Amino acid sequence: MPTPLRIGIAGVGHFGRYHALKVAASARAVLAGVFDPDAERARTIGWEAGTAVLDLPALLAASDALVIAAPAEAHHALAAEALRAGKHVLVEKPIAATLAQADELAALAAERGLVLQVGHLERFSAAFAAMEGRLGTPLYIEATRIAPFRQRGTDVSVILDLMIHDLDLILSLVAGEIDSVDAVGAAVASEHADMANARIRFASGAVATITASRVAMRTERRMRVFAQDGYLAVDFSNRRLTVIARGRGAPVPSVAGFGIEEASWQDHDALAAEHAAFVASALDGAPVLVDAAAGRRALAAALMVTDSIAAAHARMVASGLIKLIENESGSGV
Repeated sequence: MPTPLRIGIAGVGHFGRYHALKVAASARAVLAGVFDPDAERARTIGWEAGTAVLDLPALLAASDALVIAAPAEAHHALAAEALRAGKHVLVEKPIAATLAQADELAALAAERGLVLQVGHLERFSAAFAAMEGRLGTPLYIEATRIAPFRQRGTDVSVILDLMIHDLDLILSLVAGEIDSVDAVGAAVASEHADMANARIRFASGAVATITASRVAMRTERRMRVFAQDGYLAVDFSNRRLTVIARGRGAPVPSVAGFGIEEASWQDHDALAAEHAAFVASALDGAPVLVDAAAGRRALAAALMVTDSIAAAHARMVASGLIKLIENESGSGV
């Protein structure tokens, strides 16, 4: 039997715990240890996963690969250190804080022949597998991802916390570069934008409208895709998919030649699938499904949305609209 991949976990907060437990249960990997600046948290997860608590140098020495589930601002430093130490890396999204950092990580991995996978988990979901290949080139995509407020994830904006999931999915469906972004957003319950809406136009002419909020009253995850050959609607929360296209399913009486197909899917463990893909890339040389280029593209789109929101806010300040709103709010109007 081939030697299993020794994987260490850097960062064992909410999601890092799940990473540790997946590795501990893997048939092709062993958990080499965990590291977290919060010593008590590290001891708790180390005990639960049945592994050692190590400092970062010791963890790197004991590992062939590192999963990085630390806060986003630490992704670059941890990934760079691991790659320079000759370790394969699975880094949670976003790949880094800046495009320059993402480029540095990609270069380090390429120079050393190492796997650098980015944790865009939705790519490994049963929902995305159900969507793929059902329509031709998208012309227009509408995505909504909203949820009630939770303190977890508020170290970054809703763009890097939630919207980036749909940005990555849309970028995997639409070829070509982004031409322009028009976005608005606001901080409500944290120091960063908690809700945002972006209209993205691609050089190909395709357009995507994305809404993300982490201060909603309910959870909702939907996507609608319009293409020349049909229409697809996905309700991720209720696992429902509807396609209207030529030659599919039951005829649509009002649209000659078109049929309607309704489907569902059985959810699987997307995180386990993500880990299996990472191990296969590291041990077998399998292609990296969500590589550094994909992570960079999603980050670039997220930063364009962020910049557009900042520009819109600056225009409102310059016009005096922000001051007017504040004055009216203060007067009770």
